[in-house]
Amino acid sequence: MKKVVIGALALTLSMSALVSCKQAAEKTKEVTEEAAESLEEAGEEMKEAAEDAKEAMKEAGEEMKEAGNQALDSIKKAGEETMDKAKELGEDVKDAANETANDLKKVADDAKDKLDN
Repeated sequence: MKKVVIGALALTLSMSALVSCKQAAEKTKEVTEEAAESLEEAGEEMKEAAEDAKEAMKEAGEEMKEAGNQALDSIKKAGEETMDKAKELGEDVKDAANETANDLKKVADDAKDKLDN
């Protein structure tokens, strides 16, 4: 009878150890699957973040290109206006020089006439 009780105890301990190992294996499998899912989700989130960053950089590049074009247009317009003003000023100076020359010629002619008389 002692042998039967010892055998039953040994069998019970063996079954208990077997059940514990099986539960541990199942728990390990479950944890591994959860970790894999978490890594997969993290990977997807990182991919989305990278795509968002790429799109933001693309938009920023387009905005900078547009701003550069606007600056070039402004510089071109300012240059054209400066050239127009320089032409106007040149024409005014030319007219003033011609007028001064004509006045000097008239004064010289008047002086010559007075000297001749």
